[in-house]
Amino acid sequence: MLTRQEAETLALSALGWVLGDDQRAERLLALTGLTPEQLRANLSDPAVLSAVLNFLSSHEPDLVKAAEALQIEAETLIAAQEILSR
Repeated sequence: MLTRQEAETLALSALGWVLGDDQRAERLLALTGLTPEQLRANLSDPAVLSAVLNFLSSHEPDLVKAAEALQIEAETLIAAQEILSR
C-alpha cells in the first residue's frame, strides 16, 4: 500500500516521464485542459497529480511504458491515482 507522500512522488516522476516526449506532453495538456503555467504552479496539488496519473491510466500503452521507465508495476500507478483522487 502506498502512502499519500509516495503517491505524490510517483505522480511527479510520471509527470517527468510524460513531459520527456513533446507529443505526449501536448496530449496531456490538451486532454486535461491544463496550461503549462497552471501545471507548474500546481505541482503540489493532489488534483493535478491525480490528473496526470489519470491521463496515463486512460491510455494503456503509455501506462505500460511509464511503468517500465519508472521500474514499477502499472498497477502501482493506478493505485497512486486512486490515493490522490480521494
